[in-house]
Amino acid sequence: MSSKGRPYRTVTVEGFEVLVGRGDEENDHLTFEVAEPDDFWLHAASGIAGSHVVVRNPDKLEALPRPVLERAAELAAWHSKGRAARRVDVHVCRVSDVGKRRGAPAGEVMLRRWDRVRVAPRGAEGPGTEG
Repeated sequence: MSSKGRPYRTVTVEGFEVLVGRGDEENDHLTFEVAEPDDFWLHAASGIAGSHVVVRNPDKLEALPRPVLERAAELAAWHSKGRAARRVDVHVCRVSDVGKRRGAPAGEVMLRRWDRVRVAPRGAEGPGTEG
């Protein structure tokens, strides 16, 4: 994964740019300053701490192709405290559905609506990922 000096990692999955946060403050920067409202946002579910993952959506697609969604979810699971689990539930929504309550600590967000996908955690070195 390249992105030296950036507050997030960048990976390409089947032509889609996937951005992976590096920490709480970097997650906030990625979600609220770098990401666009129509981009897709992913994060490990069930209160598991982890990186915010953003899939760029310049063509404003209604949904991601299933292989891209699953690969981005695998990265979200891998970059979370759930990394050692066999399967991890990952929330996915539009960036426009991600908010922050006043006074919330860095990295903490609220979701207005979301879907869930269950995947096995897998890092960037896996097949189907160029970086």
